[in-house]
Amino acid sequence: PGLRTRLLEAYRDLDAFAEVPEALRKLKERGTRLAILSNGSHEMLVRAARAARIDHLLDDIFSAEDVRRYKTATEVYELVTTAYRVYPDAVSFQSSNRWDIAGATRFGFRTVWINRNEAPDEYLDLPPALVLPDLTGLAARI
Repeated sequence: PGLRTRLLEAYRDLDAFAEVPEALRKLKERGTRLAILSNGSHEMLVRAARAARIDHLLDDIFSAEDVRRYKTATEVYELVTTAYRVYPDAVSFQSSNRWDIAGATRFGFRTVWINRNEAPDEYLDLPPALVLPDLTGLAARI
């Protein structure tokens, strides 16, 4: 296969960061509903969750392909609020992508920026509710 195909395959089979399964388990034990919301295709996200061995911890996988828009379009974030019948501020949204946090914050989600690389904040007008270096301790903080 060509380079593009190999890169896409590698992306679909990424491992989760070491702390992720335990962090998700702790949230699940508290009764938290867990979901992925991504610009990726549904098929790719299901495969990635299986490869990362976190699929059994997830309640839902939401894909932007369902609304034919990409984040930061409002319609993408509405997938979650519509499915769960909640207001945006009832959703805690975590991402390591600062642009994604900015869009989710603008939509009204309570956001946690997972800033693994101590990157500078480039979206000062749309601050996250919380910044963490990883998911360790997330359950105790939200």
